[in-house]
Amino acid sequence: MKIVDVICSKGRTGFFFDDQKAIKMGAETNGAAYVGTPVTPGFKSIRVAGEAISVMIVLEDGQIAYGDCAAVQYSGAGGRDPLFLADEFIPVIEKYIKPALIGREADSFRKLAADMEAIEVDGKKLHTAIRYGVSQALLDAVARAHHKMMAEVVAEEYGTKVSDKEIPIFTQSGDNRYENTDKMIMKGAQVLPHALINNVETKLGKKGELLADYVVWLRDRIKELRAESDYAPVMHIDVYGTIGQAFGVNNYKEMADYIGKLAELAAPFKLRIEGPMDAEGREAQMIALRELRKEIDSRNIPVELVADEWCNTLEDIKYFADNKAGHMIQIKTPDLGGVNNVAEAVLYCKEKGIGAYQGGTCNETDRSAQVCVNIAMAVQPDQMLAKPGMGVDEGYMIVYNEMQRILAVNKAKKSK
Repeated sequence: MKIVDVICSKGRTGFFFDDQKAIKMGAETNGAAYVGTPVTPGFKSIRVAGEAISVMIVLEDGQIAYGDCAAVQYSGAGGRDPLFLADEFIPVIEKYIKPALIGREADSFRKLAADMEAIEVDGKKLHTAIRYGVSQALLDAVARAHHKMMAEVVAEEYGTKVSDKEIPIFTQSGDNRYENTDKMIMKGAQVLPHALINNVETKLGKKGELLADYVVWLRDRIKELRAESDYAPVMHIDVYGTIGQAFGVNNYKEMADYIGKLAELAAPFKLRIEGPMDAEGREAQMIALRELRKEIDSRNIPVELVADEWCNTLEDIKYFADNKAGHMIQIKTPDLGGVNNVAEAVLYCKEKGIGAYQGGTCNETDRSAQVCVNIAMAVQPDQMLAKPGMGVDEGYMIVYNEMQRILAVNKAKKSK
């Protein structure tokens, strides 16, 4: 089945681009906006409306496969590619991607994705968002050409099996960490609430007291609202390096003391802490996470550390996994470029015995989320993110429903 055309359209994402550095420096909110001067290149304001590009691949029988190019909320931070604006990058797709795909057979997702990933302009790979969206469309094209689910294509090409059970879904609250958490509990989310602890003074507390209070509230709220007494979600809290800011990036003893206190407060629920510090560089971040994990493990503190910042690409993920930098790694899907790299990253983490969190960003689209569910059902990470958006309901619905469709179709095929 040949590819006969590639069409692009401008789109919106489920959230915003935010200047993370400006926020960490204390930018104040004004309703849904931020007040202040942006500091990350490309940002005209601290918060910018999220943009996407839908890439549509037309097959010779008239079917249209599609995927969405999208970049993370905190674009330009932590070693990531710069701000992704549709008007700037649609011409790039039309100039470099379109002619490379027209006439190709939609026969092998891995081969098509690898060839697309290899395209360079002025000695550099294309923006991660472009590779992300085009690879989604390629996976859909191969699936449509062979009348299969995308999950089946991935499983066949990577030698795995499509899961016959749900992948735990991790929901994120945004700043509305109380009301949105109620939604998560009532919907039975397996992992929650993210909580967006991205400022020491207003969210963590100078001695960590604000987050400690929140963990107590979260523990008690789960017990109060859960429909079943055996509902025990994992508490997964992203602190955006603020624990390191408060106690010292390389002060492993004091950070471990504090994290141990959080674990005690969270009991009987399991606790994960994402991004405990930001060491402002790839190697420094790896070392800091590796050493803090050693400190946590030596004391048998029941907490899992999750790597995020400075662990962006497939190569970064392998580097952190090889060095046991944390207990779990977030595979932030748009940062890896092609979704083929997402599958490989999950499988590599599993091979190395480190937790695989197939994440992403609130700043994606419904389509990128659906494709990511298909990847997850084929390679089976430990958890995956409900996305896009920060409202809980919409992102959880999109991911949960796509997962249930795959489960139902897979079950029906096996019963025949």
